[in-house]
Amino acid sequence: MTNIFLNEKELYKDLGILTKDKKKWKDNIPFASSLLDHGSIKIQAKALWLLGEMGLVYPLEVKDKVSKIALFIDSKEPLLRERALNALGRIGRADYKLIEPYWNDLFRFASDEDPKVRLSFIWSSENIATNNPDIYEDHMPVFEKLLYDQDDKVRMEAPEIFRVLGKRRPQFVKPYIEQLKLIAETDSNPVVKIHCVGAIKATEQNL
Repeated sequence: MTNIFLNEKELYKDLGILTKDKKKWKDNIPFASSLLDHGSIKIQAKALWLLGEMGLVYPLEVKDKVSKIALFIDSKEPLLRERALNALGRIGRADYKLIEPYWNDLFRFASDEDPKVRLSFIWSSENIATNNPDIYEDHMPVFEKLLYDQDDKVRMEAPEIFRVLGKRRPQFVKPYIEQLKLIAETDSNPVVKIHCVGAIKATEQNL
């Protein structure tokens, strides 16, 4: 276990090492969770990220940590909202039931004031939808709106949820194919265009 009495810089470095050493994850879940109470936003954010990755591999072991992670989606710090969304997405990918009580609430972050948080909402949704696509059937308009986000990085990521769902439930994406084609032809960002084409191909191949 990493020494909790290290200064922020040393602790952050050690957490980086732990992130890469997956053999130690299971035993260090309680330690990573304890760092959510740390005074440093940087350390809290790193702990949230790490708990998400740990939860993807060991979902049952983080079960009693999920409620604590979920508290951070209401943080005034955009970085902590971002990382909490990421963590819930990874855990939800492994076991949706663990994050189900918070899932409906996540959709408010599609319109968060911080573009990085909106981006994390999409990324989190992609993770959850990978193994639980059916729950997104009635929420496609939320993602449609994000296709036109003013932030380039958000628009770059938005087509990816259509690609994920297009592979698994192409009927959900079919109504948006013409829009995706138009964006692929007209958007100013080349990555947005590429990702829209990827979403279209994934959907059409699985219809």
